[in-house]
Amino acid sequence: MAGHDRLPQIVAYYQDRFDEGGRLDGAADGVLELIRTRELLRARLPAPPAAVLDVGGGPGTHARWLAEDGYRVHLVDPVARHVRQAPVTAGCTAELGDARRLTAADDSYDVVLLLGPLYHLPERADRLRALREALRVVRPGGLVAAAAISRYAPLLDNAATGALADPAVHGTLNSSLADGRYDGDRGFTAAYFHLPDDLARELSEAGLAEIAVRGVEGPSWPALVAAEQRSGTR
Repeated sequence: MAGHDRLPQIVAYYQDRFDEGGRLDGAADGVLELIRTRELLRARLPAPPAAVLDVGGGPGTHARWLAEDGYRVHLVDPVARHVRQAPVTAGCTAELGDARRLTAADDSYDVVLLLGPLYHLPERADRLRALREALRVVRPGGLVAAAAISRYAPLLDNAATGALADPAVHGTLNSSLADGRYDGDRGFTAAYFHLPDDLARELSEAGLAEIAVRGVEGPSWPALVAAEQRSGTR
């Protein structure tokens, strides 16, 4: 693997420190992400009961609505806690695994979702490996949908919540704005933040075609976080 593998740090974050189970159906920004992601996917998914591989699918929040819509969903995640939760949460099958080394056979799924892995892979070579694995297991003409975090998300978040006034955050912000890499020192795990054109180039280099980049939350996300903090509901 290219560089230092951050997977153990990421697994520990979700296993022991952060409950992903309530993120998308609890706080307002999470609900927005869920609704908008569902809207974008439903406009492009093949008809059920197509087979969907949800890579990095966490505890099964997206797998749940996909299964309710009639899709056959299998979830892969590197966090044991999520793999235990997903069959209960979503009624899907699940396995412990790594987006860079999928166990699925070639051309075995109609849809492959990568709604978490890319921003958890700071090394470009690893992101390309995950994208190529998704392309390997999706059937010809199938859909690969990948999510990324904007390069400007930390800046917008810190500005909206007032944290930008603290000089201690400036070094981390300047560093992540310069190269997209975040070392996980302030409340989140190691990550990579994309620019839209960079994301499109990575998708193309991995071999995907007919690429479309769409916004999910935009500035609404930090605005909702700030509003909930001010109201005391967060």
